[in-house]
Amino acid sequence: MKCLSDYLWQTLVPLIFFSFIWMLFRFLDEQKQKEDMIKQHTEMELKFLKSQINPHVLFNNLNTIYSYSIEKPTETPELILMLSDNLKHVLYDSNAQYVDLDKELQFLDNYIKFQKIRTEGVKQINYTTSITSNYLKIGPLLLITIIENAFKHSVLNSVISIEIIENNNLLKCTCINDFENKITDTTQFKIGLINLEKRLQLLYPEKHQFVIENSDKFKVVLTLHLV
Repeated sequence: MKCLSDYLWQTLVPLIFFSFIWMLFRFLDEQKQKEDMIKQHTEMELKFLKSQINPHVLFNNLNTIYSYSIEKPTETPELILMLSDNLKHVLYDSNAQYVDLDKELQFLDNYIKFQKIRTEGVKQINYTTSITSNYLKIGPLLLITIIENAFKHSVLNSVISIEIIENNNLLKCTCINDFENKITDTTQFKIGLINLEKRLQLLYPEKHQFVIENSDKFKVVLTLHLV
């Protein structure tokens, strides 16, 4: 019995040990495969959501240049250069998961300049920025969705207020615009913002706050913890 016990001890212990090691490696391998699938799915969804944003922004800018080329042809070259910068940002810079904050703000500055030209005499645009930190990065084409939504759905002879403030790596974007009070269903206003919320969940899980209010004015507030 003693010999049998020793034999079982010497045989079963290594067998159990190596079986445990094999199961552990198999578990880790399966976890890695799941993480790779989630990462690929995340990247594909981000590309899809970005593809929905890019054409709309560029289409509006091209319309502005076309109108300006008829009314003020001598000032058109500057707009073309601005559009060139925005094209570079959209087609190349925004392929990265995060981009420099200053490049993203330059993209927004150009976009708002286009909008000021396009809505001159029709809408008043109040745009302010305050950035205290250097070398910060942000997910590309996030803020433009909020700003473009305000221009797209605001009414004539109204005010659009845009404020972007950063302090201690905390960025807050507030956008307020008037909308038609007779419209009770604001779902149409929120299609782009719903896509934005999906991107925020992918890029900034538990590191953002996204609030939408629609009382007498339509207000969107986005707060991000930047890297």
